[in-house]
Amino acid sequence: MSETISAVSPKKSLGLYMRKYNLLLLFLVFFLLGALSSPKFMTMQNLLNILQQSSFVGIVSIGMTFVIIVAGIDLSVGSVLALSGMVVSLLLVSGMNPILAIMLTLIIGGLIGMMSGFFATKLRVPAFIATLAVMVSARGLALLLTDGKPVYHLPDSFQVLGGTLFNKIPIVGVLWVLLTILAMVILNYTTFGRKLYAIGGNAESAKLSGIQVNKYTLLTFGISGITASIAGIMMVAWLTVGQPTAGQGMELDAIAAVVLGGASLFGGKGGVGGTFVGVLIMSMITNIFNLLGLSSYYQSIFMGGIIVGALVLNQFVFNKK
Repeated sequence: MSETISAVSPKKSLGLYMRKYNLLLLFLVFFLLGALSSPKFMTMQNLLNILQQSSFVGIVSIGMTFVIIVAGIDLSVGSVLALSGMVVSLLLVSGMNPILAIMLTLIIGGLIGMMSGFFATKLRVPAFIATLAVMVSARGLALLLTDGKPVYHLPDSFQVLGGTLFNKIPIVGVLWVLLTILAMVILNYTTFGRKLYAIGGNAESAKLSGIQVNKYTLLTFGISGITASIAGIMMVAWLTVGQPTAGQGMELDAIAAVVLGGASLFGGKGGVGGTFVGVLIMSMITNIFNLLGLSSYYQSIFMGGIIVGALVLNQFVFNKK
């Protein structure tokens, strides 16, 4: 019979609560620190700014979660984001219908992701190396398309995507929430999701049970490419300009958020719900530093330390018997 919190000693009960709600408690701690650090933190405008700033990394992190669940890694997402932004920008200024331009860009993003998956599954190149190569190539292509120059004069009909609902709520934030819910349903309530966890838990056992490991791993990289492409499109709409240098370092932020959210780099654990909270925690930390007026150099140092400390605490609580 499974162990319930009410049926154990108070000390062990506390441990069970900590294992179950440690990420939420961590979120509440940083939220409280933010509220205490500056009166501006709790304003509606600042909270919406956090949502806006979180959304791009958040959307990218959804695809990264799928990849990490199957014990993979995708270092190309930042470059795919930039390349997608340049592709959609060039298609739009050429006069193409915005919907068609977006669809073609998403297809390209998905194909680039699947190319990384092909290298990792069929050619047996380690995912780290395969996606590193794609990262460098995609970034170079993004710069090559316009000789490193931004693309301006995007149509107003496209720039609407970078705006707000009711003059307050960022559209990209709403999209992030909707994509997170969709991904949660896929991972938790579909055969596809269950197979991904099985592959991440033990790829050899999954293969013996009849799961096409290479096929599903390939699809996760495709999903990662599509989410990176979505983030790139939305970033262009928000900035109203295509920037070939966009998304630099975003792959590291996405990986950190996924792991902070409870996923294991060895695969088989995690979910987009935890990733969602992990992204918000990282954004809150940055926001607190900005409100306190700390230099970006200090922010990088403290952010790294806080992430490592949070992960160590998370691992300690999870493994504690």
